Amino acid sequence: MKRLLTYLKPHVFAMIVSLILTLFIIVLELYRPIIIGDAIDDYINSYYKPYAEVSVEDDTTISFRGKLYSKHFDEEKAHDFIQLFLCGDKYYLFHLDSLMKSEILSKYNEEAAVVSEDGTYVQVTLNGDAYKGELLSTEELEIIRTRDFEGINKSSVDYLLILFLSVICNMLSIYVLQRMGQDIIYEIRNQIFNHIHTLSVRFFNNVPVGVLVTRVTNDTESVNELFTQVLVKFFKNIIMIVGYAVVMLRINPRMTGYAFIMMPFVFVLTVYFRYLSRKAYRMVRAAITEINIFLSENLSGMRLIQIFTREDQKQEEFEVKNMKYYKASYRELMTFAIFRPSIYGLSVIALVLIMGFGGKFTLEGTLTIGTLYIFINYIKHFFEPIQELAEQFGTLQSSIAASEKIFSILDEKPDIVSPKNPVPIEGLKGEIEFKNVWFAYENEEYVLKDINFKIKPGEKVAFVGATGAGKTSILNLMGRYYDVQKGQILIDGVDIKDIDLDTLRGDIGQVLQDVFIFTGDIRENITLRNENISDADMKEAAKYVNADYFIDKLPKKYDEPVSERGATFSAGQRQLLSFARTLAYDPKILVLDEATANIDTETESLITEALQKLMEGRTTIMVAHRLSTIQHADRIMVMDHGEIKECGSHQELLAQNGIYKKLYDLQLATQE
Repeated sequence: MKRLLTYLKPHVFAMIVSLILTLFIIVLELYRPIIIGDAIDDYINSYYKPYAEVSVEDDTTISFRGKLYSKHFDEEKAHDFIQLFLCGDKYYLFHLDSLMKSEILSKYNEEAAVVSEDGTYVQVTLNGDAYKGELLSTEELEIIRTRDFEGINKSSVDYLLILFLSVICNMLSIYVLQRMGQDIIYEIRNQIFNHIHTLSVRFFNNVPVGVLVTRVTNDTESVNELFTQVLVKFFKNIIMIVGYAVVMLRINPRMTGYAFIMMPFVFVLTVYFRYLSRKAYRMVRAAITEINIFLSENLSGMRLIQIFTREDQKQEEFEVKNMKYYKASYRELMTFAIFRPSIYGLSVIALVLIMGFGGKFTLEGTLTIGTLYIFINYIKHFFEPIQELAEQFGTLQSSIAASEKIFSILDEKPDIVSPKNPVPIEGLKGEIEFKNVWFAYENEEYVLKDINFKIKPGEKVAFVGATGAGKTSILNLMGRYYDVQKGQILIDGVDIKDIDLDTLRGDIGQVLQDVFIFTGDIRENITLRNENISDADMKEAAKYVNADYFIDKLPKKYDEPVSERGATFSAGQRQLLSFARTLAYDPKILVLDEATANIDTETESLITEALQKLMEGRTTIMVAHRLSTIQHADRIMVMDHGEIKECGSHQELLAQNGIYKKLYDLQLATQE
């Protein structure tokens, strides 16, 4: 969590703005029920409050039957009172001479009042004296309650204003949070992808592609929820709970005590939910990763699956993983399905307690209806932040679990790094030397043993040998995709460990047997979006290696869309594109790893000619199984079990009558 919060540093201002807006929203939400509660007590249900005759007119007075009356008066000086009395659905007006009688009348039970047969008056007994109240007309009732109507209108306007401000603040808060969250996730995704580029080949050999896809997509989205929902909502919900509790205690401590009776049950339920949700989230994350790994692998190998008709078997495998994900998601769903109604049930019980005791206190006159409304409203919303807090613990666990996996990738250190003080190489000639090189992929299982050779600038050298002899390993070591355990590799007399990686790999052009073509168009696949390669240079490179032979026949030529892995092109066409790509980058050293394998007859002559052009003026290292393709090499090195057994030209090696001669005779016999 501490590491995650470091991503907030560039967004401190947005976070502060969001917190201020959140505090403002909380105040508005707490104040809204108070507006209605006060309106109920001060205006709607205030008919029983007496009016005293006053002499000065102001905003609180009413003019009734030629006199001025007001609810706001000096109790010591007031002597003439009028008061409304509700009996059934009609209002009656009493004239009283003391405030004490008014207080008694306000608590009078209307069932004890005697209504005249014609309903024009009602009679009550106050301190032994009988008082009559006259029936009020609608017009006079409106006059007496003028200030109440005005107060209700004012409260309505205030409520709408508060509601409008709440909506605006919520919109701003959501916008600021979502924008901040997306900026952070954008930064994290870039950081992960950039870091993945720095990792060594060994890492990608051990980690499935689906895992990396999950880290960059699903896991970053889980972390996004932490910044856009959990942090600020966590703060908001805690303040809301404290705010509700403080306001309720200030209004009526006794009612607050009844409201909090269910809190121990809520606490126990929340702790148990945290435990269950944490397990459920972990199971879901693990299941998603498994499905992504399976899909990435099997969609890439779909052709092989169809060739061997393994669709049914793969479908069964997918159903097993899909069922695991389904059960994990179902468990997560059931956890929420039990928790939410449980919290709601406890809130209903608390609401029943408030309504029961509140109703009793209201009838006793110790609690106003407005206060009861405020408590009912608060209790309905008091359990919502508690429920959200518990759910956010689950989201928090998910975000932390996802961030752990993200950081596990970011903490992965590359095996191969550029030197701190690289040796500058200007005007690379292309001299390559291996000095006593020993190399093993695992522990001390050496695939190269004490390799020594030197290649002159512009020389063309080929490596041949049986599968596993160590040919491709030599190529991997030259570009520092792996580092040697013993010995040195020198280029122009400089140890490659002292050369900047980008410089080293930029001067080595590799053409592989399995050509990778990106989705996009032909232009992008040749230049790889390198702005330093002009359009003219790109077309010149394609023309030089004969790639324009098929490009010019395409409808959109260099803008022709390319599908994933170049599936619409033949193997030869893909190979010509790779030649054009290599030439466009103009490397000083050329590496060809089975570059002419699996080529169709139609483009074989084009590729052979393109290769000859590509090798001109460059130090070239070739690996091939077909000996006919490397007979033109200046030197051929024969490898066997990680060692160089023979070295010489094609004719010299045939004359030695050794391993090379046996390989040559075997291939010749096979062709015949």
